[in-house]
Parts: sequence; C-alpha cells; structure tokens
Amino acid sequence: MRKLLIIAALVALPLAALAATPKTVTLDVKNMTCELCPITVKKSLEKVSGVDTVKVDFDKKTATVTYDSDKTQPEALTKATTNAGYPSTMQKSR
Repeated sequence: MRKLLIIAALVALPLAALAATPKTVTLDVKNMTCELCPITVKKSLEKVSGVDTVKVDFDKKTATVTYDSDKTQPEALTKATTNAGYPSTMQKSR
C-alpha cells in the first residue's frame, strides 16, 4: 500500500510542475449601482473555467480575479461580466 502511495505521488509531481502560474487581473466594472451587484459580478466570474478567486470591490467598481491562464484568458472574464449586465475592461497598469 505504501509503495502505491509513493508511486502515485511521483506520477503526480510532474503534472504539478507543468501547471501554469496563476495570473491576476483587475477589471473595471460598470453598472454596479447597489450592494447586490457585486454578488452577480462575482458569480458570473466564478462560472468561468479556470477562475480560482474573485474579489469584487463595490466602492472602487473593480473585480480582481486570479485564474489559470491555461484554462481561460482575460477576454473570457470581461465577456462573463458583460453577459451578466456589467460591462468590464482590463484595468490599465499604473
């Protein structure tokens, strides 16, 4: 049994090494006018395959998303919020 666990760990190790480094992007989100809007934005982003975490800031009208770049791209994130009624764009680097 112990040998099987060791073999399984060794087989899985290279897969972890091949995984993409998570990326983070901040989106400027339009049309958030009430306290329920961030919930809808967050849920729309969480449905995108590859999204790890989402933090929506109602006051700043932004959504910060950490995602796997092998599974999704920022364009899919902006499309998800737009389809939910909250058009978004990637925030410019400052």
